[in-house]
Amino acid sequence: MFSLVEEADFKRLQPPAYVTGGIVNLKLKDAVTAARAMMPGLKTVVLVGADWDRQVLFRNWKDQAAAGIPGLDIIEIIGRPMPEIVERVAALPDHSAIIYTGLYSDGKGNYYPPSDALTFVAARANRPIVVAAETFLGAGGIGGFVIVPSLIGAEAAGRALRILDGEAPEGLPPSVIDAVKPIFNWRQMQHWDVSEASLPKGSEIRFREPSFLEKYRWRAVALAVALLVQTALIAFLLHERHMRRSAEVEARSRLSELAHINRQATAGELSSSIAHELNQPLGSILTNAESAELILASPTPDLQEVREIISDIKRDDLRASEVIRRMRSLLKRAPFEKKEIDLNQTMREAFDFLKLQASARNVAIYLQTSPQTLRVKGDPVQLQQVILNLVVNSMDAMAKMPYGRTIIGRTEVNGDASAVISISDSGPGIPQDRLNDIFDPFFTTKEQGMGIGLSIARTIVLAHSGKLWAENQSGGGAVFHLSLPLAA
Repeated sequence: MFSLVEEADFKRLQPPAYVTGGIVNLKLKDAVTAARAMMPGLKTVVLVGADWDRQVLFRNWKDQAAAGIPGLDIIEIIGRPMPEIVERVAALPDHSAIIYTGLYSDGKGNYYPPSDALTFVAARANRPIVVAAETFLGAGGIGGFVIVPSLIGAEAAGRALRILDGEAPEGLPPSVIDAVKPIFNWRQMQHWDVSEASLPKGSEIRFREPSFLEKYRWRAVALAVALLVQTALIAFLLHERHMRRSAEVEARSRLSELAHINRQATAGELSSSIAHELNQPLGSILTNAESAELILASPTPDLQEVREIISDIKRDDLRASEVIRRMRSLLKRAPFEKKEIDLNQTMREAFDFLKLQASARNVAIYLQTSPQTLRVKGDPVQLQQVILNLVVNSMDAMAKMPYGRTIIGRTEVNGDASAVISISDSGPGIPQDRLNDIFDPFFTTKEQGMGIGLSIARTIVLAHSGKLWAENQSGGGAVFHLSLPLAA
């Protein structure tokens, strides 16, 4: 049994019937087809190899080359010494390709495998080298229709096993085996700028460098998944941030509306005092105006006294204007707006506004402000509303006391981080079991109360990043504390 014989040699040998094996059909035109794929516009093929008589598988190419190939020039560098071969392959014309069959010596008595010889040739060649054996691919060949030794070995092993199992060789006639495949070297294709699309149909590519995605496929997939998850998470967080901001804007708008309603209710409670406070300067203005008329009607009017009366009228007018300004500030409906303010000044304006109301309800109010300026960031109207709510709430708590009604307001610094407002009264205090409930919405101990004043006050304070709490004093009465962060 033989493993491989070229078809023309098999016909020439005419072996007896008890000889079997695999036949291979190698054609020069297949190598030329591969060369045309490698070199568009091919004009010349250069055959490089040992003497034709020493060629085992490619001996018949001598006759095929002699017959010529239409449209191509054929140059034979056959049986020449290695120095001559490498010199000639380095200076081949354009639009040419090398077809390598195999070299076994350098012509000087040195012998080596044909793959090693191909390495020498490929190092100097200026054109791609088409090969006809798979073993030549790694040595510098670009590829072609090549013999695959593993297929030959598998076919031979199959025949041997059948014979060893008892089959007669005569029953296994020699046949042509499918051991020639179009296989190409990816590295050489890149070197000679050969497109994969130009290869013969069904070609196999060896030594292909994997792309980044192919080389790190699972890592790339994991990275892509991580990026997608991260992108989705960022999108979700941005959406949540947008929704939260919208909710904050909506909440502030609702807070402003509710605070406005509460201020209107507070103004209603203080309306009689406000009217009395306006009547005083208005009545004084009227009296002074009548007096001025009488003086001016006299034969010898005292102009100096008229000047004094006009000065008093101006003073009372400013007093009335200030009352109206405070009332307008309390009742105006403005959006929540933080700005840097002096907390002492805010307390003074609120207590000035409450003095007449306190007097009408027989309540003595005192204000003790911090000697240093307390700069905080806040909405002055809403902070004044908190102070008004706390003071009015203390007045209501002392309404049934026959005497000794006192409210004290204080401002002080708590370290370097915050300012504290305290509103204390001399009332009955807060029941211990209700200290945690007084800031809840709609919780009230008043017969006609709505239970929203202290709830709104706490909401406003929280919107200012502050704290509001209440406690009972050891000597009697309740005290409310309001803490706000100092401005940087």
